[in-house]
Amino acid sequence: MKLLVLLLAILAGVWLWRRGQRIEPPVSGRPRQRQLQHMVRCPVCGTHVPAEDAVTGQRGSYCSGQHRRDAEGA
Repeated sequence: MKLLVLLLAILAGVWLWRRGQRIEPPVSGRPRQRQLQHMVRCPVCGTHVPAEDAVTGQRGSYCSGQHRRDAEGA
């Protein structure tokens, strides 16, 4: 009987010790949420591209330099 009580005490101690050892993932380790980007539509093909990647012309924003040249004749 003493052996059973000792075994239960050891198991409870190990369980409590392991429970306290759980490592929480660091806040910086979580995947970052991407910021929403403003999208613009190319008037030639209708493709939506981020505004920062768009090629700006006199008549609007385009998905590529070729589409800007096609639309504006430049």
